[in-house]
Amino acid sequence: MSKRGWSHLDESDVRVRPGKGSRPRSKQRPKHADAESAMVVAVDRGRWTCALDGRPDRIVTAMRARELGRTPVVVGDLVDLVGDTSGKPDTLARIVRVADRNSVLRRTADDTDPYERVVVANAEQLIIVTALADPPPRPGFIDRCLVAAYAGGLAPVLCLTKSDLAEPGEWISTYRSLDMPIAITSLDAEPEQLRELLAGRVSALVGHSGVGKSTLVNRLVPDADRATGEVSGVGKGRHTSTSAVALALPERGWVVDTPGIRSFGLAHVTADDVIAAFEGFSEAAEECPPNCGHLGGSDDPDCHLDTFAADGGGAEQLASLRRLLRSRAGLDEA
Repeated sequence: MSKRGWSHLDESDVRVRPGKGSRPRSKQRPKHADAESAMVVAVDRGRWTCALDGRPDRIVTAMRARELGRTPVVVGDLVDLVGDTSGKPDTLARIVRVADRNSVLRRTADDTDPYERVVVANAEQLIIVTALADPPPRPGFIDRCLVAAYAGGLAPVLCLTKSDLAEPGEWISTYRSLDMPIAITSLDAEPEQLRELLAGRVSALVGHSGVGKSTLVNRLVPDADRATGEVSGVGKGRHTSTSAVALALPERGWVVDTPGIRSFGLAHVTADDVIAAFEGFSEAAEECPPNCGHLGGSDDPDCHLDTFAADGGGAEQLASLRRLLRSRAGLDEA
């Protein structure tokens, strides 16, 4: 310091150390032109397992790049990777981009929970697995899964398991008007019908614990090694899968095994989301009065869907649509 004393100091004598936030941060981000495309097949504690180019023989472990922040990345997401994509032990790539999703399977804990949980992204179809017996079918759960599929852009498929214990005729009749594939499986036969529906596509399986979902996965993917649980004496299964994972099918395609769940909340789904999946009814609903719930009867006596169905729009299909709407609204749960 100068010996002139404090009274003779000027700004040239003062050195100011820059603060931590004083460095101007560039808004430009690297383009990562050399990034490789991949599909997320598993997520575990901040690490994402990815299949390069969707190939099960090119598996890479990756972390989320800092520039993505808290961008959610789930099983089924299509991502771009940079860094070490060799897949060798102790190597780690980085996820730098997440592509727009073509479909999303969402659920909430219950119908009042505002938090949406994305279960699977980019699945083409939702396989709703339910047992014909032990445990008995729960139509309310099936309907809620149908609502989630329609709202998320997935094509639903109903898979009825344990046909060796009960006849499927009643349930085929119940869901016939929805014009969706229905696969029947049993414990003593290979699931060939379901295998054909899954080949070459990305499909998500959802169902209660104990309905035989993990047993199906083990048959579809022989090396899946998914645990199967015994159904308890009161007809309730115990959880055998704890996280969603995409497994490669021998016939090409992927099947996403999701955890067994006890509830399927639909707080994020509106009535219009459901109606949009029914050809013709979406346009007819535009003629309904404001705030119409489209339930008909005393709930919505002026609903235009009744007129549309009476004029040839399909009374049986309208009945199925309204059953789904009532299930979405939490009515008729019994």
